[in-house]
Amino acid sequence: GKNMIEMNIKKLRKQYPQGTVIVLDAMDDSQAPPVGTKGTVEFVDDAGMIHMHWETGSSLGLAPGEDSFHKM
Repeated sequence: GKNMIEMNIKKLRKQYPQGTVIVLDAMDDSQAPPVGTKGTVEFVDDAGMIHMHWETGSSLGLAPGEDSFHKM
């Protein structure tokens, strides 16, 4: 339920605070930056999406569980 989602978002925000550098491993999106692109976390929204600032200039968000990425 909702509490589970809220708990997960708290966990995500702890795991990926603003400024965290992330490397993209895979994203199933035609707009996706190339694999290996580095980006910086802006914030995690209430839906659990990680808002990003990619080095390519893209601001495409990451969906944990759908997209594949790792911290630097």
